[in-house]
Amino acid sequence: MMGALGNALFIISSLVGQIASNVALDFSLLTIIIAGIYAGPRAGLATGLIAGIAPGIQLGLIGGAAIGLLAIPIGKSFTGLTIGLLATHFKLHNNSHKSLFSIPLVLLSYIPEGLFTYAYLTMIVPMFFPASATPAFIVPIIMTKAVAEVTIMSFMIAAIIDNKAFNNFITTYFNPPTTIKTL
Repeated sequence: MMGALGNALFIISSLVGQIASNVALDFSLLTIIIAGIYAGPRAGLATGLIAGIAPGIQLGLIGGAAIGLLAIPIGKSFTGLTIGLLATHFKLHNNSHKSLFSIPLVLLSYIPEGLFTYAYLTMIVPMFFPASATPAFIVPIIMTKAVAEVTIMSFMIAAIIDNKAFNNFITTYFNPPTTIKTL
């Protein structure tokens, strides 16, 4: 469900926030981060793979570099895996300052995806698709946009991680009550 919501968030944000050709706002990471924080690294990884489908189609397949259909979901899964590992390792939910502590964790969780995205744009795309190589001036725009988005999302997470209603909803969704077995 979080993967589907991530795809919907990408579609909405890319329609509203078109910056340039093949450069659009993408808030699909929000659902990936939530899944990683609340359900752990495997859920974050899986959500990243699913939530990366729409961006992979729009920015990769339609954008001229078909390998993006595979690369974008992989990159997003790095963030989901990383935030899940960081949240688990630092016991984010038990931290009395989890709202403030979540900001640097979300920012740190983007580093693997950021490095992967940079390598994808500067090395992989030109190697496989020289005709559709990303112009050099676009890479800093894309990376700056991505860091700005993650920064905004880190503050969004900080705002919701202490919200009791949101936590109750997410906890109920990810940890459904067990059923009583009848004989």
